Amino acid sequence: MILAAGRGERLRPLSDRLPKALMQAGGRTLIELLLEALAAAGVRETVINLSWLGEMIRERLGEGSRHGIRIHYSDEGDSALETGGGIRKALPLLGAEPFWVVNADLRTDFPFGDVRLRPQDLAWLMLVANPAHNPGGDFGLRGSRIGALGARHTFAGISVLRPALFAGIEDEQFPLAPLLRAAAKAGRVAGKLYEGYWADAGTAERLAAIRWAGASAPSAL
Repeated sequence: MILAAGRGERLRPLSDRLPKALMQAGGRTLIELLLEALAAAGVRETVINLSWLGEMIRERLGEGSRHGIRIHYSDEGDSALETGGGIRKALPLLGAEPFWVVNADLRTDFPFGDVRLRPQDLAWLMLVANPAHNPGGDFGLRGSRIGALGARHTFAGISVLRPALFAGIEDEQFPLAPLLRAAAKAGRVAGKLYEGYWADAGTAERLAAIRWAGASAPSAL
């Protein structure tokens, strides 16, 4: 699943007329670059959630054949359901097995591969070194386990989730982070610190940095 429903408040006024998923880096949109990376890793189907200017994303991507991947859309209407609510709404499209979840506004050379959850685990998270805008990090990592112990790192917006993470939740609109923290406290979340290239386009300045990196090292990004 690619999370693309957000309003992109910190990217305004750019995001007033263009969804952040369609911001460009190196002449390509961020979401198309993600689709191609996922397809190269063997992903054949994806769900994209839509809200703010969602029809622009649907018109750009269509059914996904140009990118070698079949796209399903989960339309949240005029009010986005936040990260957790958006994933929960899309569960009927995602199926019963664990699935990737990726933020649409990031750029990385991470090789999406075969991450297998232990039977008792509800999630696997990719972490990165803390950027300047998040110096305190989000989660502790000790070995391959995420929890209160170990050095704190930043959640990269890339994860593998098990549908059971959302069991019993009736709320329509809610963030994902509290669910992940509760599962981590219960010892049911694994993770990895990724030391390759990663950046998110959360602000105009960070989007400009992504564009500069892509222009200077296109083969790596």
